[in-house]
Amino acid sequence: MNRRLLVVDDDPAIVRLLRAIFVREGFEVLTAADGEAGLVEAAAGDPQIVIVDLELPGMDGTQVLERLKESNPGLPVVMLTGRDDAKTAVRAMRLGAADYVTKPFDPDEISLVVGRVLAARALVSEVQELRQRAGNGGLDVQMGPGAAVQRIVEQVRMVAATSFSVLILGETGTGKELVAAALHRESERRAKPFVALDCGAIPEALLESELFGHEKGAFTGAVARRLGRFELADGGTLFLDEVGDLPLDVQVKLLRVLQERELERVGGAETIKVDVRIVSATHRDLEKQIVDGTFREDLYYRLNVFPIMLPPLRDRTTDIPLLAEHFLQKYVSGAGKAVRGIDASAVAALCAYPWPGNVRELENVIERAVVLARSPEITVADLPAQFAPAKLRPGLQIPGATMDEIERYAITKTLESTGGSTGGAAKILNISVRKIQYKLHEYESAPKSASARSPVRDDGDDL
Repeated sequence: MNRRLLVVDDDPAIVRLLRAIFVREGFEVLTAADGEAGLVEAAAGDPQIVIVDLELPGMDGTQVLERLKESNPGLPVVMLTGRDDAKTAVRAMRLGAADYVTKPFDPDEISLVVGRVLAARALVSEVQELRQRAGNGGLDVQMGPGAAVQRIVEQVRMVAATSFSVLILGETGTGKELVAAALHRESERRAKPFVALDCGAIPEALLESELFGHEKGAFTGAVARRLGRFELADGGTLFLDEVGDLPLDVQVKLLRVLQERELERVGGAETIKVDVRIVSATHRDLEKQIVDGTFREDLYYRLNVFPIMLPPLRDRTTDIPLLAEHFLQKYVSGAGKAVRGIDASAVAALCAYPWPGNVRELENVIERAVVLARSPEITVADLPAQFAPAKLRPGLQIPGATMDEIERYAITKTLESTGGSTGGAAKILNISVRKIQYKLHEYESAPKSASARSPVRDDGDDL
């Protein structure tokens, strides 16, 4: 992977500091002392990201930014400014800068900014790739082609044409940020910024500043004015991930901004109008949090105008083989392996697993399997320990077991895990209770050892 970072700055002390910060993080740091040299270095060195000072001899930073965007529109550029001048920074953002940092800066701050910009670029690249491969923006490629995902795709298309606030609900790893990005991309705001904030990843003391910005001197360390995510997303979409983690005092201020469409920066008195579409997401039960007093009911109804529920992967096991194939193709070229598929026993093992980490966990498993693969096809031996034959059942050998044997194993072991509940097993395996009952009757009619018997509790329901 390309880990080159280019610094364009005429201050040797700043260059030395940035080199020390990013070499420690594994970057090869390229440098240039003026705009012309920076453009030459960017063309020759193929950096992953560029940090440009606004104040440069000759060609200034905004001119360098414009030239970089002309030659490589996808190259992210972070601007450095030594002036308390928000207008200049906003102009740079409108010209295509990914973010800006005011000097003097804290090493952790600029490291966080660069990491966030690169993560956003990776997401955009992946979404663009998926969009080329699927006409609906790639959701069915990344999340699965089944009926449940198709319903989500249709919901995205319908609500994208409105200005409604959208609340995306689902377990961790189900693809909530992918859906949020698709909503923005399909909306009339697609030409404006898509700005994301993980509410659970920001320290509580900094959340208000991250959302609404702050003025110089608002608190210790506020050495310059900084725009918050609302202002940066003006005209576009603000994605609030893990919104259930917001503290109550920030919830109150967020509700006011949503109601009034205006804000005040921390430490400021100026009222600033904002036009932002809110898409939020959480894996938490917000209705329970309302009862517990940890989430405001009025904010919940503001955010939950149009809910989209993402089902866990264990409820749509028919998607697993095609998703696994998609991730296989994604990682094969990067690993330099001649792996062309996944054998039937490995597919069966994947389908029998409950996937607590959902699609994200499946992707990680396939990426690891590609690296470990010793043959043209991924086998169970290439999967993590929880998929290994010894973990499955003594005497069940994969390869070697038939599909009937693997199916029987999946049903009986799932029944064991649910205490014999046919309803619970049916939900995990994504099949009907009737099918489980039919299979159990089939197994009872066949010769078997005592060790193969499983306790069954018929719930009487029919899924």
